[in-house]
Amino acid sequence: MFKGFDKLVEERIRAAQRRGDFRNLPGAGKPLNLEDDHHIPEDLRLPYKILKNAGCLPPEIQLQKDICRTEELLASMTDTTEKYKVMKKLNFMIMKLNTMRDLPAQRDLPQRYHERIVDRLDKGSCSTGKNSKPNRDG
Repeated sequence: MFKGFDKLVEERIRAAQRRGDFRNLPGAGKPLNLEDDHHIPEDLRLPYKILKNAGCLPPEIQLQKDICRTEELLASMTDTTEKYKVMKKLNFMIMKLNTMRDLPAQRDLPQRYHERIVDRLDKGSCSTGKNSKPNRDG
């Protein structure tokens, strides 16, 4: 800091104490609620705090939330065609998240597949455009 600036700050704090400006402050006598931010590089702590206070999420976290919402939507859908469209969107989001993360491929989120949806649907209501009879061989 600048020379003399520390002295000026200290004088103003003492003057405020004499006036009683620090009496009856909210949270007085209670422990501070400090966040553990040691995992964030020091030069990024202030920007992260500002973004958090503004309600903004890092892109990776926002994408994970979008994936969860899309999976919930998918679980409540009944139309096979619409499910397939949403499944494609979901797989794209998962692929995008996997490319954003700096993890080995073994830790990638698996994509969702249309066959899993079809298996859960009522066999009589599923039509794939081809012969929709079940395979008798197994």
